Amino acid sequence: MKHANVAIFVPNNGCPHMCSFCSQRSITGKAVQPSAKDVSAAAETALRSLGSEAPNAEIAFFGGSFTAIERSYMLSLLQAAEPYIRSGAFRGIRLSTRPDAINDEILSLLKQYGVTTIELGAQSMDNEVLRANQRGHTAEQVVAASKLIHSYGFSLGLQMMTGLRGDTDEKSKKTAEQFAGLAPDCVRIYPTIVLRGTELGEAYRKGDYQPQSLESAVELCAYLLDYFEEKNIPVIRLGLHATPELKRDMLAGPWHPAFRELCESRRFLNKIKAGLQGQNIQKGKISIAVNPACISQAVGQKKENLHQLEKLGYSVRIVPDVSVKRGCFKFI
Repeated sequence: MKHANVAIFVPNNGCPHMCSFCSQRSITGKAVQPSAKDVSAAAETALRSLGSEAPNAEIAFFGGSFTAIERSYMLSLLQAAEPYIRSGAFRGIRLSTRPDAINDEILSLLKQYGVTTIELGAQSMDNEVLRANQRGHTAEQVVAASKLIHSYGFSLGLQMMTGLRGDTDEKSKKTAEQFAGLAPDCVRIYPTIVLRGTELGEAYRKGDYQPQSLESAVELCAYLLDYFEEKNIPVIRLGLHATPELKRDMLAGPWHPAFRELCESRRFLNKIKAGLQGQNIQKGKISIAVNPACISQAVGQKKENLHQLEKLGYSVRIVPDVSVKRGCFKFI
């Protein structure tokens, strides 16, 4: 069964201050804090829509730093979700929080209510980047929180951002390496989008910050996808969800409605180019067999991969072949 989240947004709640890039209302499209009744209503709706797949889903509290919100409010949300976990209606509870909002007392409490997965908004493992973007925590706290989460038996998710103020491709790659060393069960990657009403937005207006181009973000994230795949760490999200608020408040940055598809296509292009060079394939007309499920990735959006290969002197025809493993190809 495919994993699903019953997403409940607790926007910008629990955060001790505002990070340079943050506008939770723009990112989530939500401004009102949910109540216990909202949790129950979302669960009941999901039970009807998911049907037999519901037991594989998690009730997920996203948007803020869940373990840092006011304690009685946090407990009210957990208490509303708990009966659905104890009955087996859903697999567990997933939440996102800050690395510096994790300790033994909090984890013991979360365990009591059926929490199964904790995602940490680490963003970077470079302390200079964290300071420049007013994160308020250190890379060392990410390491400590990750190890503690593992010790309690929770699944660990790590969230990173690329293109932050003071960041570079090499720093992002180093962050990925340090993430892998913490053995997360999943990763999310978010290229930085500049939003109105944020400190980063003002820096951009003044010319003090330049976001990644779409091209550079795609190239970097294609590399990160390859890296995490090699480490058997699934990337469960790449790029922000589209919301009307995001489109309204976005000033700049590498946002695209099919960002992951662009990155997957770039991965395919890079593999083909490496294959052409490695096998010393002569320029001219060639055919490349791929799994039928991968044709769009091999061709690229608006046939971009074919155009790039043509610039190198290759006239490429993509041929479907069910015997080829997904993500792979062969020259014919």
